[in-house]
Amino acid sequence: MTLIQEMIAQNRTGQAVGLPCFCTANEQVLRAILAYTAKTGFPTVIEATCNQVNQDGGYTGMSPNDFIVWIRRMADEFGVTMDKVILGGDHLGPNPWRSEPVEIAMDKARAMVKLYVEAGFTKIHLDASMACGGEDNPSFEQIADRSADLCAVAEKYAPDPEKLIYIIGTEVPIPGGETDEPDALDVTSVSRFIKTVDTHQEAWAAYDLADAWQRIVSVVTQPGVDFGHTSVYPFVPEKAHPLRDAILKFNGLVFEAHSTDYQTTKALHDLVKCHFFFLKVGPELTFRFREAVFALASIEEQLAPSQPSQIHEILKATMDQNPGYWQDYYTGSPNEIELLKSFSYSDRIRYYWANENVSAALQKLVASLRSEGLAETMISQSFMGLDFGAMPNDPAMLIDQQIQRCVARYFEAAGFDRGSSDD
Repeated sequence: MTLIQEMIAQNRTGQAVGLPCFCTANEQVLRAILAYTAKTGFPTVIEATCNQVNQDGGYTGMSPNDFIVWIRRMADEFGVTMDKVILGGDHLGPNPWRSEPVEIAMDKARAMVKLYVEAGFTKIHLDASMACGGEDNPSFEQIADRSADLCAVAEKYAPDPEKLIYIIGTEVPIPGGETDEPDALDVTSVSRFIKTVDTHQEAWAAYDLADAWQRIVSVVTQPGVDFGHTSVYPFVPEKAHPLRDAILKFNGLVFEAHSTDYQTTKALHDLVKCHFFFLKVGPELTFRFREAVFALASIEEQLAPSQPSQIHEILKATMDQNPGYWQDYYTGSPNEIELLKSFSYSDRIRYYWANENVSAALQKLVASLRSEGLAETMISQSFMGLDFGAMPNDPAMLIDQQIQRCVARYFEAAGFDRGSSDD
């Protein structure tokens, strides 16, 4: 039994134990997460989505093997052994190629799954729910059959299939987040949840995947949480109680909750108590990163160096020149759109930090503030709430600390003792 399966067994007995899953490809965020892992020793799930990382490079330009080599290199820098890091593949299926005919999209999805498991990803979310090539929305049975097809590929090509665990189910927004502001959220019904499990079990049997079925540990359902550009939909535990009770009828299963960003820490803990064991978070991490960068830019503006980084201006120009990551998402007046580009919960600005001009401006900002020196009084103004006498005066450390506010509260909500993180 793996560590995750042991923790799941504890969760099913009523212990409020869960695991945060950090879904991001932002280097500074990943470094802050791994620094936190080095400090606490907590098991850390880092995930890549099908759109971020695939055989075509995704929007990061990385293959699954590239991503793992990158993570290992950063982990080594922090002295984190890879037995503390669990690597997950999220929404693995035909989504990146859904405009193509289903046969071609599925062929590419098989190739992607093969690369993920060969590289060493072990937490595998199989998602074949999307319509491809103009077809009608697939049925429960079609989704399950396509997912079993991809599972067979994973079992065939994984160096050690016994190390794989699977997540099934898809009742969440598509990878990348909501395109529009959601009007309302329906909690997954017990009947839909049971049909998901039953159709998948039948498909796994048809593909002779009995061993792999025993390693399905979680089902993605909608507990009633999400966020849009300006709104957060809070968790209401009472609405999820039917699901909470239904999961215990299936041996070894818990739920995975997506889009839990911006929920209160109590709400996250309540999710864990309702057997939503895996808590997925992504945009909140880069939202905190963005806050820290803008806070540092505010300090730079007050110091008025002779050669400022111009981080705000460069970000704005880069987003205007390459609007593909936000223009189909944000609507409103010009002023409203400008505010959303920087401050929306959906955090579409996260796609621009790796741009070479933006990255260079951020490096210049950090270097400039290091050379100027940061007074505690200025830090306190821009990073409110820090204790006097305990503020780091290094800009990179301030960024890490802001990101770790998110990381720490997720571990706290999942039942981990965060005492070692408060040094």
